[in-house]
Amino acid sequence: MKIAFHGAARTVTGSKHLVTLKNGKKILLDCGMFQGLGDRTDTLNRNFGFDPPTVDVMILSHAHVDHCGLIPRLVKEGFNGKIFCTPATRELTQILLLDSAGIQEDEIKYANKRRIAQPAPYLEPLYTTDDAKKCMDHFVEVDYGTWYDVIDDVKAMFTDAGHIIGSTCVHVNVTENGKETRLTFSGDVGRYRDVILRSPDVFRQADYILLESTYGNSLHDPAVTTPDILLTWINKVCVQRKGKLIFPAFSVGRTQEILFALNQLDLENRLPNLDYYVDSPLSIETTEVVKHYPSYFNKTIQKVMQTDSDPFAFKGLKYVKSVEQSKALNFQNGPMVIISASGMAEAGRVKHHISNNIENSRNAIVMTGYCEPQSLGARLMSGVKQVGIFGVEHEVHAEIGSIRSMSAHGDYEDLTQWLACQDPRQVKQLFLVHGEYDVQQEFKRRLVSKGFFDVQIPEQHFEIGLP
Repeated sequence: MKIAFHGAARTVTGSKHLVTLKNGKKILLDCGMFQGLGDRTDTLNRNFGFDPPTVDVMILSHAHVDHCGLIPRLVKEGFNGKIFCTPATRELTQILLLDSAGIQEDEIKYANKRRIAQPAPYLEPLYTTDDAKKCMDHFVEVDYGTWYDVIDDVKAMFTDAGHIIGSTCVHVNVTENGKETRLTFSGDVGRYRDVILRSPDVFRQADYILLESTYGNSLHDPAVTTPDILLTWINKVCVQRKGKLIFPAFSVGRTQEILFALNQLDLENRLPNLDYYVDSPLSIETTEVVKHYPSYFNKTIQKVMQTDSDPFAFKGLKYVKSVEQSKALNFQNGPMVIISASGMAEAGRVKHHISNNIENSRNAIVMTGYCEPQSLGARLMSGVKQVGIFGVEHEVHAEIGSIRSMSAHGDYEDLTQWLACQDPRQVKQLFLVHGEYDVQQEFKRRLVSKGFFDVQIPEQHFEIGLP
C-alpha cells in the first residue's frame, strides 16, 4: 500500500491524500480546494497530481471548501466512484459547492471582460454550477460509528471530529495478503471545549495516522471569553466610535459561533441595541442546516435550547439576502455589526465591505479564524498600511484585530489529547498534514517527545510505501 500527499502538504488548504493498494485500487481522502496562496492558487487547483478516472472511491472528512471544494472538477475530469460522508456533510457540501461555482462564474466573467480589452486568453472557471449539481449524485451517506464497505477488502468508519457539524475522523482498515493495516485520517480536529459541538471521539488503535497540524505550535485563548471579547469590540467600535464592525467569518462553524455568543449576551441583557447583519446567503443557508442536527450539539447548548428554541437568534439580528441589500449597507452611516463570508476575506461579500470601509478610522475589521499567509485577512493582520482590493489600492485606517478564541481547529493541547487514546509504540508512522512547515516542525518535536518515533512532514505530491 502507498499513500501520496497531493494537497495540504506543508500548507493548510487543498486537502487531498491518495491511498493506492497493492491491487492498484485507489482511495482518495478529501478533494479540497487551495485557498489564499496568491498567484499559485489557480494553477494548484487545476492540477491534481493524479489522474481522476483512476480513482475508485473517495471519502470526505467534512464540508469545508479546502476539503471538498474540488469534487466537481474531480467528477468533471472523469472520477466515477462513490463519495462517502455523513448526512450533515452531504447537505452542507451541496450548498458550499453551488456557492463556490457561482462565485467562480461571476469572477471569471468579470476577469474576461478585462482580458478582452488587453487582449488575453479567455479564462474558464474550475467548474460550473451544473458541474456542482452533477457531482452530488456520487454521494453516499454514512452515520458515525458504522463500519461500511469502501471497496473489496477495505472497510471504513467515521468518528466525530468536533470541528463543524458532520465533521469526521476517518478510520480505514485494509486487508492485503491476509494482513490488516489500520489507517486513520484526522480530517480537521476540533476543540475539547467547543461552545456548540461535542468533543472529538476516541478511536481504535492505528498503524498509520495522518494528522492535521494547523495550530500545532500554539494555544488558543480560553473559549469562555468569546462573548466578552465580542462585547469589548462592539462597545469600542460601535457604541463609542459609532463605526462599523466587520467580522469576516466562515459560513460553516464560525458564523454560528458568533451568533451563539451574541445570543448569550442578549440573554444576559448585555448586548448593545444595534443592528447586527449576517450578510451572506451562504451563511444563512448553512445556519439553517446546522439547526437540523441538534443531536450533534454538546450538552451545554442542548440545555440552553430547553428555554431558548433558537440559540442563534437575538434582538437586532437581520439577514441580508439580496445584492442590493448588501450594497445598501455601504451607504448607512450608523453603527452596525456585519458578519460576512469568507473567513480569510479572499472572496464573497465581506471583501466588498472591507473595500468600502477600510479607509475610515471609526471602523474595525476583526478576523475570527485562520488565514493563509498570503490571503487578504493575513495581510491585514500583518499590519500593512496599504492593500490592494479588486485592483484598487486602499490606505488602511480602520482598526484591524483578531479573536484567537474562535478557531474551530484544535491547538497543540487538543491535538495531543486527540492522540492520547493511541499507544505511540504501535503507530508505525505519523504524517503531519494541513499545516505550515515551520509550525509542523515544532509540532513534530513535541510529538517525538511523547513517544511517536517516526513523524513525517510530506511535501506536495510526495508518495511513500507503507510496509
